[in-house]
Amino acid sequence: MKDELTKSAEIVITQCVALRKNENILVLFDAPERRIANALFEVGKRYANEAIAVEITPRANHGEEPPDMVAEIMPLFDVILIPTSRSLSHTDARRAACARGARIATLPGIIEDTFIRTLNADYNRIAELSNKLAHLLTEAKRARVVTDIGTDITMSLETRKGHADTGILHKPGDFSNLPAGEAYIAPLEGTAEGVYIVDGSMKDSGVLQPNEYITITVRDGYATEIKGGKSAEDIIHTVERYGKDALNIAELGIGTNYKAKIIGNVLEDEKVLSTVHIAIGDNKSMGGNVNVPSHLDGIIRNPTLFLDDKMIMEKGEILV
Repeated sequence: MKDELTKSAEIVITQCVALRKNENILVLFDAPERRIANALFEVGKRYANEAIAVEITPRANHGEEPPDMVAEIMPLFDVILIPTSRSLSHTDARRAACARGARIATLPGIIEDTFIRTLNADYNRIAELSNKLAHLLTEAKRARVVTDIGTDITMSLETRKGHADTGILHKPGDFSNLPAGEAYIAPLEGTAEGVYIVDGSMKDSGVLQPNEYITITVRDGYATEIKGGKSAEDIIHTVERYGKDALNIAELGIGTNYKAKIIGNVLEDEKVLSTVHIAIGDNKSMGGNVNVPSHLDGIIRNPTLFLDDKMIMEKGEILV
């Protein structure tokens, strides 16, 4: 297992972030991700000018800021890898470090099987599809997602730019999840209408079974009702802390990673090639106007996706 972790860590360091001998790298982690962090640190220090590992207390939820003293040092590094149990992707600390030129990959909630299996993918292939779909999202004015089990939601994409999460971070300020593999966009606030049924996973739900699906009703761009047993109750408990902004329809994403599988871990699930995800909460990182310390993705299996009048995906099959 250790050799397999090291092999994937080599891919992250040499291919994904292309760490150079004159660069400094920070591995920022918490206890649940210690083994993966150690693999990244051990490989990173062989390639970097200086390598530093910092362990923080696990955050309470996705999108919560790291400690202030950590946020202060992050912009000092050329490369930052963040395997943490809760995501730091949608935080001011991460955004500020990228703005100062740091190349950052977050690996929120990653498990060892995912790290080993999905990092051994052809990221040029993933990047090609992700970039193509991101362009289509940018060009579209409206999106509609439909499924056989009842999802039917529309949203405006006007004035918003699509983004590609490719896993290739070679330029200053580049940011990605690892494993990578999606195209995504922040829908225009206040425009989403309809209902979507999360039948993959969301937050800490694990793989959802038919009697556990999460049904989210949306009006004027906000989730107005969340139903679906314990998982729905957990989501409600989380977003209640932050008010209405945590219910904002924040993201429409399309998975593009052919090695990813639905395993009940959102980090991997949202990258699965045959899925779409819709998130609530923060969208500041993707060009939106809502800044709140919560971002929760809901994965939808086998969706049909329309961009304007063109069908881009039919029951999970990408058509472009």
